Amino acid sequence: MSCVASADTAANCTYEDIKGVWLFELGSGNNDKTINCSKPFEARNALTVKLTYPDIATDQFNNIGYWTLIYNQGFEIQIAGRKYFGFSYYEGSKSFCHQVLGGWSHDMLGHDWACFNSRKSEVVIKHNTILSQHFDFRVEPEDMVASINKKQSSWRAKHYNQFDNYSQEDLIRMAGGRKSQIFNRPKPIPLTAEHKLIRQSLPDSYDWRNVSGVNYVSPVRNQENCGSCYAFASMAMAEARVKIQTNNTQSPVFSTQDVVECSYYSQGCEGGFPYLVAGKYAEDYGLVLEKCNPYKGMDGTCHTDPGCERHYFTNYAYIGGYYGGCNEVLMQQAIYLRGPIAVSFEVYHDFLLYHSGVYHHTAQRQGLDRFNPFVITNHVVLVVGWGQLSVDQGGTKYWIVKNSWGTNWGLNGYFWIQRGNDECGIESIAVESRPIFKYMQEGGR
Repeated sequence: MSCVASADTAANCTYEDIKGVWLFELGSGNNDKTINCSKPFEARNALTVKLTYPDIATDQFNNIGYWTLIYNQGFEIQIAGRKYFGFSYYEGSKSFCHQVLGGWSHDMLGHDWACFNSRKSEVVIKHNTILSQHFDFRVEPEDMVASINKKQSSWRAKHYNQFDNYSQEDLIRMAGGRKSQIFNRPKPIPLTAEHKLIRQSLPDSYDWRNVSGVNYVSPVRNQENCGSCYAFASMAMAEARVKIQTNNTQSPVFSTQDVVECSYYSQGCEGGFPYLVAGKYAEDYGLVLEKCNPYKGMDGTCHTDPGCERHYFTNYAYIGGYYGGCNEVLMQQAIYLRGPIAVSFEVYHDFLLYHSGVYHHTAQRQGLDRFNPFVITNHVVLVVGWGQLSVDQGGTKYWIVKNSWGTNWGLNGYFWIQRGNDECGIESIAVESRPIFKYMQEGGR
């Protein structure tokens, strides 16, 4: 591909905004994946699709398929052998949740690409609300550390010198980026009797870094001040799942820079979403190894070596089957049966100071309101397992999570966060995909 990751989406559309009847105007088919859907096209066919609760799509011919909201940014439909994906349209601070311009469609095999525009039967226009800046992270950081450590004992804070030269915007990008903000984050679905039976079949603790003495997780990396956490978490999941699939005989490191520079589905260093990277991009375009486009931590035109092989993934999905269908037990089941998962959660300023222990957001709970975040951003990380403190230590349940801020941060690049209470939204949006087996030769491209 020779493209620029210039997609610019900041829509804020909810499940209720998207649910309903949509009319699709389809361009000519028989194109390949290089098609540019940002250009005007002539409509050749029309299709009507009704999207209903919780994830059912029905077209005018009574074909039944599936759909999911993609965060608050757009939606994807799978019906009658085809997929339809598009970002909700927006201008400035207005989201036009009833409209998709320049969406992509292709068959389930990734062939026969076409562009589409789509409009809902009812108009939905919303004004986006951006959270304002309240606190400069670099003002008296030692005071903030001392206050956090004094007010609670669940986790310990630390001042990291490595962030001292970061601007406010650098910190925002590092914690997810403005364009990955999620408004109206869904809540985990309640546990059913079936979920409780699943819980009984799972171990009390599990960690893919040590399964019978074998580590299936790739090393911690550092995204620096680029909002590429979505790419790092997605590649980390892909790497771990290849290692699991091949019994640790293959240990690829996939290129995050390829995603930052080359993906139509992301916003470069300003943010992105794992459903569209570990999922849709990895299935539609494939991933390349790190050597094909080494990480630079900045936007730009696509510099990936065109001679490099692409490695494909499939069966991408939100945990629970659709956006809003997630919970703690379903996350545990996916991790235990198939491997680590990419998870989005809300980052507050106190998280930047995490050093050890089981994290929870301190400000509202512990009277540290003056430390409210400048922007609540949406960070993406890799959950590799779970555990629980002993009764003597309080018995707190936690997730074991791989971050992308280098090994000098937290627990050698990892952190623990409370489990079972949707702390910072970590149990509301989780994504997985599965590798399509491919032999990788040592030193190959």
